[in-house]
Amino acid sequence: MHHTAPVPIAALLAGYRPRTAAESADVRRVLDLVAAGDPWSRELPLHVTASALVVHPPTRRVLLRWHVRMRSWLQIGGHGDPGERDPLDVVLREGAEETSLDDLVCWPDGAIRQVVVLPVPASATEPAHEHADLRFVLATGQPERARPEQPAAALRWLSLPEARALTAEPNLRELFTRVEELLDQHG
Repeated sequence: MHHTAPVPIAALLAGYRPRTAAESADVRRVLDLVAAGDPWSRELPLHVTASALVVHPPTRRVLLRWHVRMRSWLQIGGHGDPGERDPLDVVLREGAEETSLDDLVCWPDGAIRQVVVLPVPASATEPAHEHADLRFVLATGQPERARPEQPAAALRWLSLPEARALTAEPNLRELFTRVEELLDQHG
């Protein structure tokens, strides 16, 4: 099946430059997924998700969310809803849902900042699978208004050193490094 309209994922990845061989391989897997049909379909053993690190540029703090299933502090994000095709729509919706922040904007622009294929363990409702996570940066001007979506999904504003100390995930630590570079350039 051929689409005449540009696929947002392919357009976003067109100018993206992976930083490592592993990330290059992950980008190739995402592009293959896009070429094969609906990359958002949760029926596929590998499907696209979109996430973002929420930042408050004036204080250089980042917002992490406790992820009960993964038992770790992570960035916000998730699956596309039926009909959603644009990763930026997904990440802005997820950001608003998960933080109650209604002023989130792409920062400093809407470029993809990282691409990571992650294993997801099996749960009671789904088999083990993989997420091809497209990562962005969102900013808020009102960090004090952040509220968790549910009590178990706590939110914490942290300095980048505090955030690094809370996570052992190499891919998330790499995202912190990339965000720190952006804050240095645009802060």
